[in-house]
Amino acid sequence: MRPRVEHRHADEEPISARIVWPGDDHRVVCATADEPVRLSVWVHGRVQGVGFRWWTRARALELGLTGSASNRADGRVEIVAQGPRGDCERLLAALRCPDAPGRVTGVVARWGAPQPDVDGFVER
Repeated sequence: MRPRVEHRHADEEPISARIVWPGDDHRVVCATADEPVRLSVWVHGRVQGVGFRWWTRARALELGLTGSASNRADGRVEIVAQGPRGDCERLLAALRCPDAPGRVTGVVARWGAPQPDVDGFVER
């Protein structure tokens, strides 16, 4: 899967850009790289019991994001991250990277507005 970059234009000058991956929810909050957003991600594949949540938490903390990584009963890992749009995009790219623990077969992302009172990044 290869991403494409979409630009919003004002008088032919790009005012913001975002990376769009196939399968992503396109009802995206329009935001510049510095605006806070909430990213919800469901990672499919062999991602439980391989250190995937710990690895995700480490990447999120490196980026200064808040949120959580949780195992789901169906074998997926659900990640909720909040912070600047650009940092959330970097986390999303890391989740799709072949260097992630286990074997990722799919990543579904949804963007939204940040929620109040989210502190730290926890594994659940």
